[in-house]
Amino acid sequence: MTIDMSQFFQVFFDEAEELLAEMEKLLLGVEILSPDPEDLNAIFRAAHSIKGGASTFGLSDMTEVTHILENLLDKIRKGEMHLTAEHVDAFLAAKDILKMQLDGHRLGTAVDLDAVADVRMLLQSFVQDDLAPKAVPALSLAHISLSSKEHETYHHCFRVSFNDVKVADLDLLTSELSLLGLARSEKTEQGLDSILLNTNGTEDDIFAVCSFIVDADKMSIQSEQSAQAIGVEKQLTEDELGYGFFEPIESMFPPLENQDASDKAKLEAEKVAQQELAAIQAKNHHKKESEKSHGAQESTTIRVGIEKVDQIINLIGELVITQAMLTQRTQDLDPVSNERLLSSVAHLTRNTRDLQEAVMSIRMMPMDYVFSRFPRMVRDLASKLGKKVEFVTYGASTELDKGLIERIVDPLTHLVRNSIDHGIEMPATRLESGKSEAGKLSLSAVHQGGNIVIEVCDDGGGLHRDKILAKAKQSGLAVSDSMSDSDVWQLIFAPGFSTAEVVTDVSGRGVGMDVVKRNITQMGGVVDIRSAKGFGTTITISLPLTLAILDGMSIKVGEEIYILPLGFVVESLQPQIEDIKEINGKGRVIKIRHEYLPLIPLFETFNIVPKHTDPADGITVIVEVDGKKAALFVDDLVGQQQVVVKNIESNYRKIPGISGATILGDGGVSFILDVAAILRSVR
Repeated sequence: MTIDMSQFFQVFFDEAEELLAEMEKLLLGVEILSPDPEDLNAIFRAAHSIKGGASTFGLSDMTEVTHILENLLDKIRKGEMHLTAEHVDAFLAAKDILKMQLDGHRLGTAVDLDAVADVRMLLQSFVQDDLAPKAVPALSLAHISLSSKEHETYHHCFRVSFNDVKVADLDLLTSELSLLGLARSEKTEQGLDSILLNTNGTEDDIFAVCSFIVDADKMSIQSEQSAQAIGVEKQLTEDELGYGFFEPIESMFPPLENQDASDKAKLEAEKVAQQELAAIQAKNHHKKESEKSHGAQESTTIRVGIEKVDQIINLIGELVITQAMLTQRTQDLDPVSNERLLSSVAHLTRNTRDLQEAVMSIRMMPMDYVFSRFPRMVRDLASKLGKKVEFVTYGASTELDKGLIERIVDPLTHLVRNSIDHGIEMPATRLESGKSEAGKLSLSAVHQGGNIVIEVCDDGGGLHRDKILAKAKQSGLAVSDSMSDSDVWQLIFAPGFSTAEVVTDVSGRGVGMDVVKRNITQMGGVVDIRSAKGFGTTITISLPLTLAILDGMSIKVGEEIYILPLGFVVESLQPQIEDIKEINGKGRVIKIRHEYLPLIPLFETFNIVPKHTDPADGITVIVEVDGKKAALFVDDLVGQQQVVVKNIESNYRKIPGISGATILGDGGVSFILDVAAILRSVR
C-alpha cells in the first residue's frame, strides 16, 4: 500500500511556520540582561522541534542550521554562555533563513545559499568563541582531554538500548542525548546498540528526545548502578586528585582481592537487567500509548482546510435562504389550525440562526495573527531610521473573519511604516520637545456592535496642516485654507500624495495611503484620522466582522427590492416639502437639522420606473460613508433582515452601484447596494 506523504509534509510545514513565529515573538520580547528561563526553554524547544521534524523528512539544510542554533540556545539556557544583543540578532537572522528554507521546500521559491552560509558562519563564530582555550589547568586522562561536560557532576546514569536502529539514527540519537549530558554509544553483550548517558535529567527527558527518531517499542531505558559508567578505565595519579573532579580512587575501584566478587556481582546484575529488558520495553510502549491518549484528551484544536469551512458556510447560507422561504410562505397560514407547523418553523428559525452564528465563528481568527507580524518589522525599521520605538498591542484576541484578516495586513503595514517614518521623531528631537527618547506606537482592536475597530496610534509630531495644504495645492487638488482639520487629513489618501522631501525605500513615492483607503473601502470599512501637532496621530479603521453575511435594510424602488447595508444607515424619515431645495444644474438637496445633504433618487441611478417621484411622498434614508452624508430617496421601507452575500462578478460582471446580491425568502434575487460607489458618483 502506498502512503501519500504529502499530507504529513504539510502538517510539518504548518507546525514549523507556527514554531518560527513563536520563536520570533519570544526573541523580540526577551530581556537581554535577565532573560526568563521559561522563555529560553520555549525558544530552545521550538528550535529542537523544527530540527526533529526536518530530520524526519530528510530536510538536511534546515537540520544543519537548527543544529548549530540549538547548541547555542542550549548553552545559553544552561548558563554556560551569557545572552547578548548580538545573539538575539543572530537568532532572528537564523529564523529568517529557516523561513526561507521552509518556503523553498513548500512553495519551491528560491533560497539564497550565500545568505544561508553567512548565517551559519555567524552562528558558528559564537560557538568557536565559546570553545576558545580557557586559562584553566588541563588533565591528562589516557590521552583524552576532558570537556566541560566531563567535568560536570552528574547524578544519574542511564543505558538506552535499541532494537533494529540504523547507524545514522544511532549517531543522531547520540548527538541529541549529548545535549542532556555526556553520551557514548556502545554495543551490549547481547549485541544491542545502546547509548550510555550520564545526566541530571530524567527518563522522561530521554524519552522525549528519542521519540523524535525511534518508536517507543524499539527502545528501553535502564538505570545504571554507577554514575561513572561512561568513559574508559581511568588511571589517575595522586597528583591528579587535587582538582576535585573525581571521587577518590578507592571509591571508584575495589581492592584486587575483591575484584572477582565484584565481577560476579556485575555479571549477575547484567542477567537480571536482561530479564527486565522485555518488561521495560513493554513499560515504555505503554507509556507512549498513554501519552498519546493523554495528548488526545488535551488537544483542543484540529487542522481543517479552509475550503471545507467555506463549503460549510455556503451550505449554511443556502439553509438560511430556505428557512427564510419557509417563514415567508407560512405567514399567511391560520395560526390556530396550523399551530404545530408554525411552532416548528419558529423552532427551525432559531436553530438556523444559532447554527449560522456557530459556523461563522469557525472563520473568525484572532487579530494576533496580524499583530504578531509587526514587532519584528518595527524593530528593524526603527533601527534602520535611527529611532527608538516602543511597540505595544491591545486586543490581540479580538476576532475577525479570516478573509478580512488576510486583506487587512497590507493596509496596516503601510500605516505602521508611516507612523515610524513620518510620525515618530528622532530621539534628539523628542528630548528637545520634552518627550521621552523612545516614541510609543500602539495597535489596538476592539468590537463595537457588528464592527471591529482597529487603531494605529503614535505619540509623534502629528500631521502638519500647512504642509499638507501646500502640497495639495501644488498637486492641483481643490483645497482652501478654511477646510476643517478632518477634511485636510483626508487629503493624505489622495493618489500620489506625499509630503516626504526625500524619496527613500521607506516612503516618499506617494504610493500606499491611497491603496490603504481603497482596500478598506472595498471591505466595507471606513478610515478616520485624528491628529494634534506635537502630540501624535491616531488612524481608526472600522470594518464589518464578516463579508459573508450582513445585516441589511430592505428598501423598495418601483417593483425592485434592494438591500442597504445597515452599517451605512444613520436614520430614515419622510421629508417635508419645504425642506427640499433645488440647485440649478446641481440637482436637489434636503435640509436635515440645519445641514444640507445631497438628495439621490435611486430610481434615476438604476433607471427604473418609481412609485413616487416627489420626495415628500416617499422615504429618505440618510447614509454616511467616510464622514460624508447623503440622502437616498426610495419608495418604501420593507424591513430589516440578515442576508447571505453572493458574489456577482464571478457569475456575471461588475455592476456600478452594486456590491453583491442575495436571495430573498420568495426565491427572488435582490441586489446589495454599494453605498460608497453611489456617493462617489454623485460627488
